[in-house]
Amino acid sequence: MGLFTAFDINASGLTAQRYRMDVVAENIANVNTTRTEDGTPYRRKIVTFQEKSGGPSFADTLHKAKGTYLGHGVKVTGTYDDYETDLIKAYDPAHPDADEDGYVLYPNVNIITEMTDLIDASRSYEANATAFNTSKDIAVKGLEMAQN
Repeated sequence: MGLFTAFDINASGLTAQRYRMDVVAENIANVNTTRTEDGTPYRRKIVTFQEKSGGPSFADTLHKAKGTYLGHGVKVTGTYDDYETDLIKAYDPAHPDADEDGYVLYPNVNIITEMTDLIDASRSYEANATAFNTSKDIAVKGLEMAQN
């Protein structure tokens, strides 16, 4: 694995976790959105990741033949609406989106879950940043050794 491969892997992790934090922030911002453009309450969004494939290169084929692993990082495969979790039904007859019985459907966003996801994404981002800086320090040390 080359030095720049390590940079690419860490950069893909940084990008993926930053995107995940953006989606969590969107979920939190819409915690009280009872009507979207299509007239329904906001649905929580979930980000899914997948390992990045390296493509059909000679190095990938060689590593596979040798039985060794060559990482390529991570990529976002999609952002999906959460239909597994039910919307929250609350009694609020004064709300403009209340039905004839006085109930309002609120988004299926749980602040505790979102904050937990945000902490997880933040820690993953920090870990990738630390690994990136360590790879950079190793490269700098190697260049310093080559100069001496």
